[in-house]
Amino acid sequence: MKKLNAPLVYLLAMFIMGLTTKLVFTTHIIYRVQMVGMDALQLVLAGTALEVAVFLFEVPTGVVADIYSRRLSTLLGFLITGVAISIEGLTPLFSLVVVSQALLGFGFTFISGAFSAWITDEVGVSRVGQLFLRGRQLTLLGSLAGIPLGVLLAGSSLALPFLLGGLLRVAFGVFLFLFMPETGFTPTPKEERTGWRTLFKTFGEGVAVVRKSSLLLTFSLIALFVGLYSEAWDRLSQAHLLEAFSFPAIGGLELDAIAWFGLLNTAFIVFSIVSNELTKRLVDTTQSRRVLQALEKVYAVMVVAIFIFAVSGSFYLSVAMMIIFDAVRSVSYPLTEAWLNQQIKSNVRATVLSMAGQLDAFGEIAAGPALGAVGRWFST
Repeated sequence: MKKLNAPLVYLLAMFIMGLTTKLVFTTHIIYRVQMVGMDALQLVLAGTALEVAVFLFEVPTGVVADIYSRRLSTLLGFLITGVAISIEGLTPLFSLVVVSQALLGFGFTFISGAFSAWITDEVGVSRVGQLFLRGRQLTLLGSLAGIPLGVLLAGSSLALPFLLGGLLRVAFGVFLFLFMPETGFTPTPKEERTGWRTLFKTFGEGVAVVRKSSLLLTFSLIALFVGLYSEAWDRLSQAHLLEAFSFPAIGGLELDAIAWFGLLNTAFIVFSIVSNELTKRLVDTTQSRRVLQALEKVYAVMVVAIFIFAVSGSFYLSVAMMIIFDAVRSVSYPLTEAWLNQQIKSNVRATVLSMAGQLDAFGEIAAGPALGAVGRWFST
């Protein structure tokens, strides 16, 4: 069957990831808090199960992608994450949520590193930075489509978004099997594959690339700190709104938590689209120094926003900081991908990218349970 143009497949995949992610995770906190009955510590522990799986499998799956096929790794990732998402919606049990999250983390490692390495090889390093930003915009547009669909389904059953979102991911995995090309990547020849020896050799080459570059070493440390903070934000920021505030009416119209989270996610997407478009126009992604300068500003805004969100006693101020934080944070991903891909040779690209993901996961594992305990015993 004839394969499609690589940038088109990449942009379609980014749209589907945005669609399915927001379809499921616009109301997932309500499902976990109200249906499953999870507290702050359990919310974080579910995320820890995901991050443990990422930590254990991020590098091995990245190495496999560098040796065998980035296309195969990506489509397996969509299939596995689709099944994982569907599992959580089967019945409201904490144990099932943990199983689902662990499988989701495992599936994510097949996409992480391999997908961006695949498109970089297909279009070239000079073109991929702008494509990453365009892909982020498509993810946000998909998210805009997923939010009202998720709210609509959750109004009937809080489990329905999980079931439909998972099925859509599995279906797209089949689509990738049929239409995703792979022309820019040369796998390790069969006669040179020696099982685990080849895996360790590729991993060793990736480690050597990082050790020789002070910039990559510094960025690895940054990835660790990103993991240390992000687990609390990802698992508890929405729960904090549920715990700390009564959701106000708008213009005399009473809105429940499902509707409010739909509005908040929509606002986040709109602001993220704007921030990504501004970044696309203002930042020369072919110049590493320009990308790093932009990332410095991005993280400075994030630090201020998360602090004000935490200490504010005003619902609307907290919501504003939440939107600003997530909108600016959305810019950090394509900028980080663009910079890292410029520093890494093709033959170990997926492996090194996976190492960064593993360090992020390690940070989340290290800090997540402690922060969840603070949320349970003191305050989110």
